[in-house]
Amino acid sequence: MSARSKARKRALDMLYVAEVRELPISDVLATETVRHLDQPERASSWDYARQIVTGVDDDRAELDKVIVEHAQGWSIARMPVLDRCILRMGVWELRFNPEVPDAVAIAEAVELAQSLSTEESAGFVNGVLGAVAGGRAPGDKANGAPSGRTVAEDQESR
Repeated sequence: MSARSKARKRALDMLYVAEVRELPISDVLATETVRHLDQPERASSWDYARQIVTGVDDDRAELDKVIVEHAQGWSIARMPVLDRCILRMGVWELRFNPEVPDAVAIAEAVELAQSLSTEESAGFVNGVLGAVAGGRAPGDKANGAPSGRTVAEDQESR
């Protein structure tokens, strides 16, 4: 499993915990930062996982709006928590990370849904993310983003 795949799984874990336990992302990130420091063997996945979680948290309202627009009759509240978290991550990668090709972002999200959620989840995630990716010009990752930030800009600011 690649470092980015591990990072996505780690990010999903953090987003899921925050949602289910109704915790602020900052609290979950603080706990995971301690774990990261205690387990240096997991360092390769930490930076990107943190970047995903922070990005999803920063742009959650916009991500949810995009998801609902493409989910054909599904509200965010009606979606299973795990699917909702996977979709937020996938839309974040599609919209805000120009380094990740759309096909990779979608395939990774579908794989997470397939291995961790219900039988129907993989198809649902694939359909929503495919519609999101198809609804904008190719290469137009950050266009219309509320924060206007990209992964490259995020890394430069550190």
